[in-house]
Amino acid sequence: MKKNILLIASTLLIILVSCKEKEKKQEETAEVKTEMEEMEAPSPAEIIPIEHATAVIEWDGNTIYIDPVGGKAAFEGQESPDMIFITDVHGDHFNPETLNELNLEGVQIIAPDAVKLQMEEGLSSKTTAMKNGETKEMAGFSVKAIPMYNLREEAKDFHVKGRGNGYVFTFGDERIYFSGDTEDIPEMRALENIDKAFVCMNLPYTMTVESAADAVLDFKPKQVYPYHFRGRPEVSDVEKFKNLVNEGDSNIEVVQLDWYPTEDY
Repeated sequence: MKKNILLIASTLLIILVSCKEKEKKQEETAEVKTEMEEMEAPSPAEIIPIEHATAVIEWDGNTIYIDPVGGKAAFEGQESPDMIFITDVHGDHFNPETLNELNLEGVQIIAPDAVKLQMEEGLSSKTTAMKNGETKEMAGFSVKAIPMYNLREEAKDFHVKGRGNGYVFTFGDERIYFSGDTEDIPEMRALENIDKAFVCMNLPYTMTVESAADAVLDFKPKQVYPYHFRGRPEVSDVEKFKNLVNEGDSNIEVVQLDWYPTEDY
């Protein structure tokens, strides 16, 4: 009897130790897997303001130019682009002279149809047209073309619906929106899960700071970056925009970058 009890106790002890060792190995495996996933996950995108509507995005080895203007000199110190995205036909977004000064070897240009139609053959052959609502997958990320247009009657001819594109980039788990030239349109207000939103605000061409803030409070990005806020000669009150957003929702962080490095405002 005693031998049986000792045998049973010994067996239970072996099972218990075995379970503990198995559990420890599973935990160690899970920790290693988590560490590997963290090491493999790309860092968040870095956004570098150039001027007005022009920016550079660095993500996972990709260099992306948004609306490059200002000539090659504006991009001194930046990596050459792998991809270029253009939002509209106006000169502060589409500048053929700047494009022709850049090294475009192997570069893919994404632009609305209206922009591609204005390009010479050398640029047009490198350009893929995107329409409002279209999504493309490229270089490990996706991008969706968002409408951009005016709502005010007196401004409707500046940016007609369907001509230009805003863009939502999805880099891993991060979603970044560039509004292009637009007012507080329903398509902007309906955006979801935006981490960083670059929102324009200048009259008479786009929208007031009040309209911009109201739209931001609707789609609630984690961070909002006012850009494209200087007209000629007026400059929008970005501090007022910040106050309006934070009074409406203190969880939205308003980030001010230097979009006009050569000017005082």
